[in-house]
Amino acid sequence: MTLRFGTDGVRGVANSDLTPELVVALGRAAARVLHADRFLVGRDTRVSGPMLQGALSAGLAAEGVEVLDLGVLPTPGVAWASAAESRPAAMISASHNPFPDNGIKFFLSGGRKLSHEIEQRLEDELDKLLTAEGLSLAGPTGAGLGRVHSSNGSSGYAAALAATLDGRGLDGLSLVLDCANGAACAVGPAVFADLGAEVAVLNDSPDGININRDAGSNHPEGLAAAVVATGADVGLAFDGDADRVVAVDHTGAVVDGDQLIAICALDRQARGLLADDTVVVTVMANLGFRQAMRSHGITLVETKVGDRYVLEALEQGGWSLGGEQSGHVVFRDLATTGDGILTGLQALDVMGRTGRSLEELSRVMTRLPQVLRNVRVTDRGGLDRAPGLQEEIDSVRRRLGDEGRILIRPSGTEPVVRVMVEAPTVDDAEAVCDELCAAVVRSLGAAAGPG
Repeated sequence: MTLRFGTDGVRGVANSDLTPELVVALGRAAARVLHADRFLVGRDTRVSGPMLQGALSAGLAAEGVEVLDLGVLPTPGVAWASAAESRPAAMISASHNPFPDNGIKFFLSGGRKLSHEIEQRLEDELDKLLTAEGLSLAGPTGAGLGRVHSSNGSSGYAAALAATLDGRGLDGLSLVLDCANGAACAVGPAVFADLGAEVAVLNDSPDGININRDAGSNHPEGLAAAVVATGADVGLAFDGDADRVVAVDHTGAVVDGDQLIAICALDRQARGLLADDTVVVTVMANLGFRQAMRSHGITLVETKVGDRYVLEALEQGGWSLGGEQSGHVVFRDLATTGDGILTGLQALDVMGRTGRSLEELSRVMTRLPQVLRNVRVTDRGGLDRAPGLQEEIDSVRRRLGDEGRILIRPSGTEPVVRVMVEAPTVDDAEAVCDELCAAVVRSLGAAAGPG
């Protein structure tokens, strides 16, 4: 058994896919590939976190690396510490996944994610270590062993977040935070309260197994109810490692990542802070977002799904803002990765400076109804080899014109083709999606199993 990197590190069921033995070896591999003499490690609140953090730290120390244990800290907090100390780092988290899962995300010195090439080198080194010969290789002994120290990483990160407001506060704003019983509990409430906001908090009692359970950015219903019930101005819901956020306005309406990016893009454009008047988004960005940006002269650069691809495009183009509909938003001039707390601060800062409610600000775009379905097929890679299917897709696309959008793509891991349709009404979107799903099945064959 070994580990393979996905779009955001390695991930699996803790103590089954992701065993302590494998993670010790991964720690040794990371020490060898990244050539670090000091490494930072943080985690979220999962019950498996201390076990896997200990295993990773043991592997690093076995190669003579000094380890700084940051404890519970959001993923972007670990990235910030990596940048502040110019040291590589790792985060033990499975983000928005349920608590039995866990994962490990690595950062290069400076808080940047690993390239595919470095991930491949890590996999190769790990495979070598997992052979009998590799495991028999002796590491340093005596004074050459690495040491593990503990440190509270939240204070410096909290100060850095507050500093992004350039001395402004959040006085007069009332908000509700949903911390998802995750890493946001360690720093989120204090950051907003210290900036003068009136803060109520939900789901801030992690017990190791309640992370993301009916809470956070995947389940903002409870937050919406609390915002309306308390008469708060706004609500913010984070995921388990606090690298994403969705908001709720004072009416209880959810404001997703597309809308938050749109609000911040227009604000930054007006202040001359939007590099090249350009925003980077994935193919999943809503058509309403695209229309709104076009109407304000903002150029869109599109990537594959995954915040790592947004980050890569931002770096390559020198642009300052990008993100995903899910709530991963990257302010490249302020952080090295997506940060839910930072995104919430920036949105609230726009509210404070303009005197406008989140509901009013979010009117900058009209979110078109979006229907997404997974179609199980026998040949998920056959899209490019089915000219008849492409003709049907093109015909429907012409029929929708500028009032709708179609995205059809194979899954990278499952025997499914994902069909996404946006249209002026839900009924229109569902009807078109039904039509296209049937066309996919006719061309690629239906596979057994749930859709």
